Amino acid sequence: MKVAVVGATGMVGEVMLKVLAERNFPVTELIPVASEKSIGKEINFKNKTYKVVGLKDAVLMKPDIALFSAGGNTSLEWAPKFAEVSTTVIDNSSVWRMDPDKKLIVPEINADQLTKKDKIIANPNCSTIQMVMVLAPLHNKYKIKRIVVSTYQSISGTGTKAVKQLKNELAGIKGEMAYPYPIHKNALPHCDVFEDNGYTKEEMKLVRETQKILDDKTIAVTATAVRIPTSGGHSESVNVEFENNFEINDIRALLNKTDGVTVQDNPDINVYPMPIYAHGKDDVFVGRIRRDESQPNSLNLWIVSDNLRKGAATNTVQIAEYLVNNSLV
Repeated sequence: MKVAVVGATGMVGEVMLKVLAERNFPVTELIPVASEKSIGKEINFKNKTYKVVGLKDAVLMKPDIALFSAGGNTSLEWAPKFAEVSTTVIDNSSVWRMDPDKKLIVPEINADQLTKKDKIIANPNCSTIQMVMVLAPLHNKYKIKRIVVSTYQSISGTGTKAVKQLKNELAGIKGEMAYPYPIHKNALPHCDVFEDNGYTKEEMKLVRETQKILDDKTIAVTATAVRIPTSGGHSESVNVEFENNFEINDIRALLNKTDGVTVQDNPDINVYPMPIYAHGKDDVFVGRIRRDESQPNSLNLWIVSDNLRKGAATNTVQIAEYLVNNSLV
């Protein structure tokens, strides 16, 4: 399997390489791809050294699969060029997610939608992935009517510039700003750019992508996305209203047997999900599971996941694994 990683020198690209190695993905030839300033740099993968190439050369090498994490403009221009040479592209940017002709995939939920004809496959937003991993089995059983979600998102979701900003602030150094305000000792209710309706793009991704992945446009979703000074891992406070009633013990039992979800829910001994514990792990963690006593058939959850792994790199590699295991590439 000839595999290209586009954006190999970026934060998500580096984690993709790590996940490919950890999961023993059948890479016979790795093609690390990055911007012009990184061409010629060396990447180490499974004790072998590979030179970074540019996008034009990578297309000419006709990889079987290309894992993209290089930004929306790059994906918009180059994903179709890879698809033209029969490469299957799995893209981490937002540009293809709401395209009606492209599949938006979380493997545990809807990988069975994929066919050999799908040459550009969209990876969902990190915040959406962790939420729907928990909500999909609940939706199947109780039918979700409405979701109210507030996110507490790591600076790593913004990228290396934001990580550098926090490091500078901790050290008392004035430097380039990823955000319009300091992030140290702060919380910014501002993830991505604001849309005309007053919501940010990040908030609207949670709305639109959730409906598409769960294949149900009747689900009402409203979101507030907040950036906080954690170095890794996104957290979410999620309130869900169902059409049907439930028992809390049945909710826990259902989530306990859901692949890719770990229940951490024992407040008596202070057991609940936190970014510090999710770091470097692929599961989505859920806790603080309790009935919303103000509203019928409603539930509160606290959901945490490593945004660079299941929220990005791991989900991308899992899609690739599904394609290979089902002879779709």
